[in-house]
Amino acid sequence: MTIRVLLVDDEALLRKGFRMILEEEADLTVVGEAADGQAAVLASSELEPDVVLMDVRMPQMDGIEATAQIVARSEHTRVLILTTFDLDEYAFAGLRAGASGFLLKDVAPSELIKAIRIIAAGDAVVAPRITRRLLETFAEQLPQESAASSAAPSEVEHLTEREREVLVAVAEGRSNAEIAEVLFVSEATVKTHVSRVLFKLGVRDRVQAAVFAFHVGLVKPQR
Repeated sequence: MTIRVLLVDDEALLRKGFRMILEEEADLTVVGEAADGQAAVLASSELEPDVVLMDVRMPQMDGIEATAQIVARSEHTRVLILTTFDLDEYAFAGLRAGASGFLLKDVAPSELIKAIRIIAAGDAVVAPRITRRLLETFAEQLPQESAASSAAPSEVEHLTEREREVLVAVAEGRSNAEIAEVLFVSEATVKTHVSRVLFKLGVRDRVQAAVFAFHVGLVKPQR
């Protein structure tokens, strides 16, 4: 299967560089480019890419708003945010807007290609510990409420006790292997639990699940 990619960046040289890297891969094809958020939303609607490589700082409309609109309009298209700083506030906002991944612009070509394939397959590419650093660093942007002080959302009530444990572990930045070790189960079992958690919460991937866990107070940011 060929993965269709849309490149979004206001710097033409960067778009050209990404295109050259991606088009060397037999299973990747660049279906279009956009130089700002508005153009990205239109191009995504017309071209229906599998993955959008999204810059954040652009004229007309930034990558955060563009991500939110693209994700809202398509259940199929996924967004991978590329930025300059690993703890950039835009990265956190992008994840909350519905992006499925976050990478630095100077990422090695092999890692970028791997990330695109992972996202296209339905998973997320933010390293667990990066997810936690992002959530903790910008915890002040999260509502000041907790599961203890307010009624748990219906989605949480539908989780089993083990599924809640897995959700908390995901939000704490643990990999499937680490969760398996803590819970004394196999990685395959953990993967099954994660899939069920995503389904019950109605989220796209483990990054969005982690955001949800912090949002409802299942996990407390360490300030």
